[in-house]
Amino acid sequence: LDKALVCVSYDTLCRRSETVAIRVADLHWADDGAGSVTIIRSKTDQTGEGAVKYLSHTTVEHLKAWLAWAQISEGPVFRGLNRWQQVLPGPLSGEGVTRSLRRVAQRTGLNVDRISGHSTRVGACQDLVAAGIDMPAIMQAGGWKAPERVARYSEQLLVKRGGMAQLAAMQRR
Repeated sequence: LDKALVCVSYDTLCRRSETVAIRVADLHWADDGAGSVTIIRSKTDQTGEGAVKYLSHTTVEHLKAWLAWAQISEGPVFRGLNRWQQVLPGPLSGEGVTRSLRRVAQRTGLNVDRISGHSTRVGACQDLVAAGIDMPAIMQAGGWKAPERVARYSEQLLVKRGGMAQLAAMQRR
């Protein structure tokens, strides 16, 4: 569950409410091993026009493994587990997403106090900025209508690309 959830949340830059709303019917596998998911409704799409989000090869592998292990063929993709590791019938809660992200963070030695249900969205945005992806592509990936949120999420990274940083590099100082 955790691997698939983190990978899908990261690839799609989904909010936790969008992630838990994903259903098996929303998933689409490509011939090359990648995939996509249709996000039916989001904070910025209240009318339900939907948005298609990319899923990497790695994410598809983890997602297929989760679906097979959990024996999920329809309905909500992400579901909770009881204490006997049995899959529950309804969708995972938003708080369940946060708990999952914190479990992963704890296993990797990160400070879990700074982890929230939004962490993959913010982290993916920062990674896109750090990789030099252009603003329209980042905005499309995250579903942002304006660049302000991208700038806010990546302000520590963007300061290194600002005017003074560029001038200092030119002046070799």
